[in-house]
Amino acid sequence: MHKKEIVTAGKNIKEAKKALIMLHGRGAEASDILSLATHLNVKEYALVAPQATNYTWYPYSFMANPDHNEPWLSSALQLVGDIVKDLNAAGITSENIYFAGFSQGACLTLEFTARNAKKWGGIVAFTGGLIGDKLYTQNYTGNFAGTPVFIGTSNPDPHVPVERVQATTGVLKNMHAAVTEKVYQNMGHTVSQDEIDQANKLVFVN
Repeated sequence: MHKKEIVTAGKNIKEAKKALIMLHGRGAEASDILSLATHLNVKEYALVAPQATNYTWYPYSFMANPDHNEPWLSSALQLVGDIVKDLNAAGITSENIYFAGFSQGACLTLEFTARNAKKWGGIVAFTGGLIGDKLYTQNYTGNFAGTPVFIGTSNPDPHVPVERVQATTGVLKNMHAAVTEKVYQNMGHTVSQDEIDQANKLVFVN
């Protein structure tokens, strides 16, 4: 299972009023996703990036049957939940907790927040969608209460079908999230400057 290995940056959690949980992609490290924060309007945030054991949150495609990705998927979701509890205990309310992830980390970001919908600070998914061979909407409960969400993706993308991104947007909107979805033609599996700009404009609004 995933060990609780956390890399932090930015403001000290005890001093910060806002926190950003950053989830890296498959084969990457926590430090990789943290480097993205230098381009985001999060200078006053505590930055928290867990490290996936063996550099992957779950072994197979996010489009596989969720059972095939167990017990790693549940372990990853629990780890994110534990981080939220730690932040809450440090005095940072859920309304001031933000999420950002890339690729596999974006999928985990979306899956966790949809399973725990409430008024979060904001959610950014750089190329990701809800997890499963189909959408298991019975797992998604709560109300986002207008939480700003930005989802960016490429068309085509080698790992994330645009159709799943669009279906994910529909689910989140039905749960009262304020979702902005942007599809970039032939962008490739990366994070673009426009995605950074959109995240800063829509989510990380200081």
